[in-house]
Amino acid sequence: MIREVLAQRNTKETQIQMKLNLDGTGISDISTGIGFFDHMLEGFTRHGLFDLQLRVQGDLQVDDHHTIEDTGIVLGSVIREAVGDKKGIRRYGSFILPMDETLVLCAVDLCGRPYFSWDAQFPTEKIGGMSTEMVREFFYAVSYSAQMNLHIKVLTPGNSHHMAEAMFKSFAKALDMALSFDPRITDVLSTKGSL
Repeated sequence: MIREVLAQRNTKETQIQMKLNLDGTGISDISTGIGFFDHMLEGFTRHGLFDLQLRVQGDLQVDDHHTIEDTGIVLGSVIREAVGDKKGIRRYGSFILPMDETLVLCAVDLCGRPYFSWDAQFPTEKIGGMSTEMVREFFYAVSYSAQMNLHIKVLTPGNSHHMAEAMFKSFAKALDMALSFDPRITDVLSTKGSL
């Protein structure tokens, strides 16, 4: 089974083309027009061992909001589609990731019910050309579009760059774990029989 999806989303605010392979090797080709956001998505791709091709043309003359939020919406929908019927996957994943002085926890449940919990506060308003408030908006968009339960909690705060990077990498590791197959799981991992 190939868990790979190609998607396109065009609005008056953004034009997005994305190709995601959940069973890749960490190869990325990303251009969103926001350098730090590209850096975060490259880290997500590499540490989750996903393959991601992404092109975004957004209304950056306004600000970075539409570009980042809409990318999260597309990424979430692509994850949801690529996962398929969820038979055989572990469903849950969690990871605590250190990034120098910072420590971030991320937990994922691919349950089909969107919920997002966030416990973080950045000490700065921007990282490079990206607004730090958009980190939360990105993950919120991913969780609801993917219909996943996603918790992100900063256990030890510090430098804004380190905090954001730890979030993207811990999300990648937790998602990779949740997406992985277990031969003991022959159907979906639910007492209800469906997710």
